[in-house]
Amino acid sequence: MKKKDKTKNNTQKPNIAIDGYSSTGKSSLSKAVAKKLGLIPIDTGALYRGITYYALRHCFDTKQIDFSCLYKALPNISLGFRKSQTGLALFLQGKNISKEIRFPEVSDHVSLVAKEEIIRAFLLKTQRNMASVGGVIMDGRDIGTTVLPDADYKFFLTASIEERAKRRFLELLHSGIKADFSKVKENLIARDKMDSERLVAPLKKAEEAIEIDNTVLTEKETVDIILSHIK
Repeated sequence: MKKKDKTKNNTQKPNIAIDGYSSTGKSSLSKAVAKKLGLIPIDTGALYRGITYYALRHCFDTKQIDFSCLYKALPNISLGFRKSQTGLALFLQGKNISKEIRFPEVSDHVSLVAKEEIIRAFLLKTQRNMASVGGVIMDGRDIGTTVLPDADYKFFLTASIEERAKRRFLELLHSGIKADFSKVKENLIARDKMDSERLVAPLKKAEEAIEIDNTVLTEKETVDIILSHIK
């Protein structure tokens, strides 16, 4: 659904928000739609994974993340996207960590990091700056509700837990990462609960967002539905 913004330049490309549960294909769908419309896809989940990866390497005391250590380190963390041969890659302190942020240990801890108000505030400005000139399609958990509440179009993706676990499991295997299906499913259930129940910017559908259940839909079919709503 399109929202009017009287201050927006008529020549500026639209901003699109895509929210939803893990493994509903948000990132790949955003890239596909971005290619069709000439927009820039931004995977905000990757930013939280980048912070989590940093925490596991530099602020971990054998059993848990030391958040006081992480908070102190935030001003010195350099995290952002750069163009690569395969699209946008995430760089941390000058190193491409696009593969590392998909490791199971990062998935196990990212929701713990993402629920922290200080972390969310740190990345909120970064995300809004990326969208300030328009022409981005941003996916995450709270884009339509918190990050870009004035986005021109908003979508919310869902799918059954079995289908999402299958997608995540196959994604890990394809990346050369060993995985156990039952543990992948348990991780998704735990993340759904934590993301939906956190006090700061919880995962939820924006009131005006268009909901799409893509349990039995192909990527192309989902893309076509999204495009059908964009004018």
